[in-house]
Amino acid sequence: QVQLVESGGGLVQAGGSLRLSCAASGSIFRINAMRWYRQAPGKQRELVAVITSGGTTNYVDSVKGRFTISRDNAKNTAYLQMNNLKPEDTAVYYCNAVYEVVGSYWGQGTQVTVSS
Repeated sequence: QVQLVESGGGLVQAGGSLRLSCAASGSIFRINAMRWYRQAPGKQRELVAVITSGGTTNYVDSVKGRFTISRDNAKNTAYLQMNNLKPEDTAVYYCNAVYEVVGSYWGQGTQVTVSS
């Protein structure tokens, strides 16, 4: 059974940093893309960053220059380094992995709260 386990969320002051991790397990198939989404209260879930198996990355405009997505293919783990955090980054952050054959899976989410 596929599992995605996120960690690294928490409370930080504006201007601070956090590093989220997403460890995937339970499948023999390759992970194509790994993505980070976030959902703030009362808002729709939005795609924050994506990284392909080849390392190509893309970001939503609001986090460009502040967030960096990376992955360790050997460990089936993705990371989201978040610097210069702002109160508007406050949200539940979700990891999503798109596997060959078996499709897309989600983590349980981790809360990020940025105080002003």
